[in-house]
Amino acid sequence: MSSEVEVSALAVNITIPEALRWTDTRRGTTFRLTTLNVRLLPDGHLAAKAYGRPVEGGRGAYVSFPVPGRPELAALVAAAAARAGEMWAGHRGLG
Repeated sequence: MSSEVEVSALAVNITIPEALRWTDTRRGTTFRLTTLNVRLLPDGHLAAKAYGRPVEGGRGAYVSFPVPGRPELAALVAAAAARAGEMWAGHRGLG
């Protein structure tokens, strides 16, 4: 049956370590980026977006930001993807 099932995407959320966090601005509001959402695309490549909260506080909008091309962030994404693969491979079914 597994060859008949179409999986459109796999996604994981990663907490960005404090030392790697950054700020970005959207529509006049500065956000502190604390989470990455990484998707495994059907072609095997990874796509990542960053999310966070306004520096001034409050809930703010759920707005995505591009992930800067910093080597340490690329390494974090690669390590998280490898760990997610291990976790998926070891799943214990619905429970």
